[in-house]
Amino acid sequence: MPDSHTTLTTRKTVAPAIFTPARIIMAVAGVTLAATLVIAAAMQPATLPAAPVAPAAPAGPAGVIRHGLTAPLPRTPGTIRLATYNIENLFDDKDDPTLSGEQEDKEMTKPLAHREAVAAAIKAIDADVIALQEIESLQALTWFRDTHLQGLGYDHIASLDSGDGRGIECSVISRFPIIESKVYAGVALGGIHPAKWGNEENRDAGQPVVFRRSPLLARIVIPAEKIAKLAAVEGSMIAKDVPSPESAKPYELDLFVIHFKSGRPGGYWREAEARKTGELANEVLKANAEANVVILGDFNAQMNEEPMKILAKAGWNNLLADRAARDSRTTTHSSDRTIDHVLYSSTLSGEMLFPSRFVLGTMNRPSGQDWRTTPPPAGYAADHYPLVVDIAPVNRAESKEIPTMPGANPAAASSASSSLTPTPTPAKPTAEPAK
Repeated sequence: MPDSHTTLTTRKTVAPAIFTPARIIMAVAGVTLAATLVIAAAMQPATLPAAPVAPAAPAGPAGVIRHGLTAPLPRTPGTIRLATYNIENLFDDKDDPTLSGEQEDKEMTKPLAHREAVAAAIKAIDADVIALQEIESLQALTWFRDTHLQGLGYDHIASLDSGDGRGIECSVISRFPIIESKVYAGVALGGIHPAKWGNEENRDAGQPVVFRRSPLLARIVIPAEKIAKLAAVEGSMIAKDVPSPESAKPYELDLFVIHFKSGRPGGYWREAEARKTGELANEVLKANAEANVVILGDFNAQMNEEPMKILAKAGWNNLLADRAARDSRTTTHSSDRTIDHVLYSSTLSGEMLFPSRFVLGTMNRPSGQDWRTTPPPAGYAADHYPLVVDIAPVNRAESKEIPTMPGANPAAASSASSSLTPTPTPAKPTAEPAK
């Protein structure tokens, strides 16, 4: 469901989570790092615990996996796994009295079958830290985790009021402690809204431009004892970096989880959000030159579009910078576009394991089906797909490695920091818009 273009409404502020010591669960497979993406058998949804009754999803056509891989790549030994996933309108079964009119959430509970499919995808990718978008609240996220993700070790969660009029937030679930979380709701981005929204009157005309949905900054720490265990795994990528348990050090990640404004007329808004997000993330690096910073989430922009160019010029590296045009393996949205990204600071360049990158495809409508008139198929989870990468959790020297994948565009990758050139995949007229 696309953004409603309305003036932001006031919504209750959700208190930050109180975090308890983690019960860290991390399955590490002893496998060789795979450089070639292999299409395997289609993923089948896992059997999950029963959940509260929710509206049933209307029956749709037979589903297909049109994008991404049909099975996850195996985890790289000795690493942590990071993912971003817009799970589309995770509203719980409680009516929020602060939302009414066109923002009313009473009938917005995400259907049980869709929640189960999201949970199956999360279980399949087995990420230790997941940045989530389109979450109603901390309470809704807790409800989803406790109902559908039991036993997966996501003991630490963060979700704060983003200032969005539709009541959705950026969030994190993690197997490691989240030691700090904050948002930037209401922060001025510079400039005012124009008079027109496309061909229509702009309801925000003349008002200061602020984040449509504030980024969530979540600081995550992987304890030294966990690093020592990862180093001891057979075939560990960090065995030489951590030769003894005593040499292990805690590893921190600073995540800016984002969800930029959607809609073709909102380009000016996304560009302002990109500039400010880059500034905020660079402030973290100015305070700590060795910080490991990631900007990830739903950018509602492809790599050759202005918001991504703004962030590239600000020094942010794109995990999929070498993506070949129209490569369905790395398409992240059902509209045939790659609009979900993982951007990382140069301090992480020696720790990002490029061969581990993948997008996990999930069931969607057949190509050409109109989302407005065609119900989603059985097995449907969301209109976005999870984007995943493994990270070596040790502070290494910066790397000049240029990521390449089969069929990729090395020239685009080598110049990604200043000019992103891949040709976009044109969206079909009937394709579902991003949110």
